[in-house]
Amino acid sequence: MPPDSESTAPAPETLERLLAGTAGARSAIVCPDDGSTRSYDDLGSAAARLAGLLSAAGVERGDRVALVLGNGPEIVEAVLGIAMLGAMAAPLNPAYTVDEYAFYLEDLDPRLLLLGAGEHPNARRGAPEGVRVAELDADAGGRMRVRAASHELSPRDFEPSQPDDVALLLHTSGTTSRPKQVPLRQRNLAYSARSIAACYGLGGGDVSFCAMPLFHVHGLVASTLAALAAGGTVVIPRRYTSRGLWAQAREHGATWLSAGPTTHQMALDAREGARAPETLRFVRSCSSALPPELMQRAEREYGVPVLEAYGMTEASHQMTSNPLPPARRIAGSVGVAAGAEIRILDEQGNALAEGESGEVAVRGPGIISGYLNNPEANAEAFAGEWFRTGDLGVLDDGYLHLRGRLKEMILRGGENISPYEVEAALLGHPAVADAVCFAVADGKYGEVVGAAVALEADVEVDALADHCRERLASFKVPTVIHVLDAIPRTATGKVQRRHVAASLADER
Repeated sequence: MPPDSESTAPAPETLERLLAGTAGARSAIVCPDDGSTRSYDDLGSAAARLAGLLSAAGVERGDRVALVLGNGPEIVEAVLGIAMLGAMAAPLNPAYTVDEYAFYLEDLDPRLLLLGAGEHPNARRGAPEGVRVAELDADAGGRMRVRAASHELSPRDFEPSQPDDVALLLHTSGTTSRPKQVPLRQRNLAYSARSIAACYGLGGGDVSFCAMPLFHVHGLVASTLAALAAGGTVVIPRRYTSRGLWAQAREHGATWLSAGPTTHQMALDAREGARAPETLRFVRSCSSALPPELMQRAEREYGVPVLEAYGMTEASHQMTSNPLPPARRIAGSVGVAAGAEIRILDEQGNALAEGESGEVAVRGPGIISGYLNNPEANAEAFAGEWFRTGDLGVLDDGYLHLRGRLKEMILRGGENISPYEVEAALLGHPAVADAVCFAVADGKYGEVVGAAVALEADVEVDALADHCRERLASFKVPTVIHVLDAIPRTATGKVQRRHVAASLADER
């Protein structure tokens, strides 16, 4: 693994230490659906109790705990509790199918699969043989409890975690056929949270409205940990809706919110005359490119500055951001360095001058040391201590402008989708001889999934879409499927993905 770059970084922290600066009855998390509130003391006590319960379940430092929980205070408490134990939380999308859970759980090989009591049947059915399942719920007094094999566990003592312990283990999809495991250490996450808080001047009086899923770094690190690092409050709906955002954000005095462009567009479409909170001071957009027209509309209807940022899982989220006024915010730019050093590299890994286009590379305390057990991916992803993002960009007066992705990942409304995963689903149909998947530009989601197939038997494309729907989460199902005589490939057998996408661009 490449060396970490931390010579000028603050002292590494654990997540427990990150939150230790705010104690007492100050509200940490508010759940608007049931009106419940967790103070900072409540949050710390719940996390410590869960750490003790997981210790009693046999989880030790360095173990992996897969968890499938909906949005709400409980997933934050669970992630913090797992981190407090020095174990790794691996949150999974509750929308996954049985086949997807089977893949990710086999790949993770967790010591424990933690689920909401009586919920998530797909995760239960997809769990490989030998994976222990435990249920998380609350007793009549609201205290967290864990049941394993129908027995309620009692907390057990545990050793405190360390900054170098991996706290989050996430999957990311790239140009390889198998998703890579991204280990985010406690020091990575703590640094990123503090950096985001500093970037936006967050303080104890700020209220973050969480509009993003908490199994992603966007919602977990930006909307939640950054707010808590600053001593502020996070409003977390259990069931986010575009229409509900307006009423709930007003009711709880939100001062900022962060979401992907698709979420912003849907919220604006659902506004129906509702007014943004007078308390709102800025809105953040991240996870995919923010069209300048949407930025202008959002500023007009939210009534505050809209700041586009650039983040990725491997960087513990944020790397750049447009700054708050009076500094410039530039439509079409993802802003200036804000959490990582930025460099533009040529194909040989040499630094390019400002104004020259090349691959965006980053380094800093929030960047991973390397993918887990994947030396080939690490060799490709790092140029010395610089992490190569796979994105094409150019720096202009310190502002980064992205020009596209060198990687072939599809980014639909902030969701990363591997084309290989979709191709595998299509190839699982007996009528499909060959398949290729690619991104299709879309005004609402930025990109959607497109595909082309070569058939060896007659089949309707609707039947192929249904076949994918049974095996993939809905956001991964191809929006359009073309039937070709053959899928173009190189002499070495590599699919010509970009050629197919370009040739079919006008046939959607």
